[in-house]
Parts: sequence; structure tokens; C-alpha cells
Amino acid sequence: MERKVMEYCDAAKRAAEAAEEEVEERRCIDALNHLKNMSITSHLLVSTKVARHLRPLTKHPRNRIKDFASNLILSWKRMFIDQTKRDERNGICNSSVEVVEPPNRETTTKIKKVQTTSLEIKVRKTDQISSPGSKKAMRSETVVAEEKISSTENVIVETTTVVAAPKLDSMIKCNDGLRDAIREKLYEALSKVASEADDEEIRHEVNATDPIRVAVSVESLMFENWGKSNGTQKTKYRSILFNLKDPKNPDFRRKVLLGHVKPETLVNMSAEEMASEERQRQNQQIKEKALFDCELGSAPKATTDQFKCSRCGQRKTTYYQMQTRSADEPMTTYVTCVNCNNHWKFC
Repeated sequence: MERKVMEYCDAAKRAAEAAEEEVEERRCIDALNHLKNMSITSHLLVSTKVARHLRPLTKHPRNRIKDFASNLILSWKRMFIDQTKRDERNGICNSSVEVVEPPNRETTTKIKKVQTTSLEIKVRKTDQISSPGSKKAMRSETVVAEEKISSTENVIVETTTVVAAPKLDSMIKCNDGLRDAIREKLYEALSKVASEADDEEIRHEVNATDPIRVAVSVESLMFENWGKSNGTQKTKYRSILFNLKDPKNPDFRRKVLLGHVKPETLVNMSAEEMASEERQRQNQQIKEKALFDCELGSAPKATTDQFKCSRCGQRKTTYYQMQTRSADEPMTTYVTCVNCNNHWKFC
């Protein structure tokens, strides 16, 4: 059933893309009509996400396709709401349970993964003001599924399905002392993010994330790419743990926990890329100072009076240029005063 739904959905989308001709428009309408006549259930709407796939058709330049797709999606939404109400009256909970194995193949422990589906309904109401020459007044409200909607109002219902995975109560063990220790250290570092989040929106997003799952995912990928932490790749383990635990690097911890930095990206990052912004600025200053020091230790060069020293006011200077930015940017000029050893740069 799901396969047929997706086949008609894909056929409607393909025909809508080429609907400049009337033949393709009829094909799109026929595919949408097949979907309308099928016995679509709330389970099929959630599993196939067919309404989301067809939503672009509600803005199609062809009026027939736009109206047909809008009415079809609206009928599915009403059916979904009615089905949810019936399930709640009958005491049926929209949840699915499946048994999955942890990422590590060495353990025989199995975990139950529960996916809970919640429904949020946004209702937009249009009220007609009776005074002559007045415009329609729009007001938006958010209501729960049990609220009754008056039949005399023009109502457009938009549904959003949110799937939340439960947090784990304890760390997933892999019967390897070294790997379990790395997982505990990663979890300890990622757990600090909740107390460091100042913004309300970020705090809500952090609380919805499971640091145990993230720690297990990161450690599993590290072990897959580098092997055990007591081998030749020991310094890479230490580099990641150091930057995650660094009290001056909270942004990096938060990015890893929220998935802004994926585990696949994390294992390929250098120590400079993981460092905090303050540390990166310090490293840049050290590099620039080293360039000046190397220049001072070189053989004497011819002087020029093109530049005036801001410290001593003399015009006896030496300089050199280096391409430190992209090729389409101007070169950076490094100037050194021969009289007072003052040095500066400009682009």
C-alpha cells in the first residue's frame, strides 16, 4: 500500500513539473485522483509523509492542480484529526516499539526504542468585519486536538508531526574497559552543555538531546576509524577529549551535542579547527610574530623611505610582501623600522 501511494505521489510530482502542456496537467490530476480514491489512513500519512511531498503542488501556477492538491491535503488533515480523536476516546496511544541493537557489535544487550508521535495543530481563523470598506481581520491561534471548531468560520488546519526519542538512563557498555572509559568521558563533557546554555530556545533544544546517544555515536566512530585509544592514535583521542572538556570552549561542546558538528566531521577535524575562537586568535598572533622574527633574523636588506615609522618618525625601513589570503585579495605588506625595530603590516 505504501509503495502504491509513493508511486502515485511521484507520478503527480513529475507530471506537475512538466505541466506546461494540458496533457501533463491531466496526468497530474489523474494521479491525484487515484490518491484521493485510495483508503489513506493516519498511519500511511505518517509513514509515507505524502502530504509533505505534495505540499509544493498547492502553489503550482496551474489553478486546477493547485486547487485539487489543496483540497486533497485538507481532507487528509481532517481525517488525521478525526482518527486522532477516535484513538484518544478508545484509549489508543500513537506509539511504535521496535528492538534495535546498540552500535557496538560485541555486546549482546538489546535496547527498546520507543517513538512517540505528538500532534500540533495550528488554526488560522478569518473573521469578516461587517463595516463597509473594511478588510478581513486575521488572527492566529494554536489549539489542541480536542477543541471544537465552529462550522461557520473559514478554517485552514496545518498539522505537524513531531517524533521524539526517549533519553537513555544509563551508558551503553561494550565490554571493553578502554572504550567504556572514553564513552564516560565524552558523556561527562557533553553533559555540561545543559548548565552552560543561557538562551531559552537553546536550552530547550539541549534538553531534548540525549548526551548518552551522542557520546556512544562519537566513540563508536572514533574506534572504527582509529582503533583503541592506547594505540598509535592516542593523541587524536586526547585532542578531542581536551577540546570537549575545555572550559573556555563551550560553543564546540554545544555544536557536537546538537549535531551541528557531525561525528563524521569531528573525527577529521584538526586541533586548530576544534579550538575556541579565543585560542584561534592567539594562534594567529603567534604565527604573525614568528613571521616577523624570521624576517629579523635574515640577512640585511636594502632600506626604503616609502614608509614612516609611527614610533620614532624615521623613514628608514625594510619591507616584504606575502600572499596570506585568497588569490584575488591583495598581498600583505610587512614593514620593519631599521631605527627602532618597530614592525607593522597592512594590506
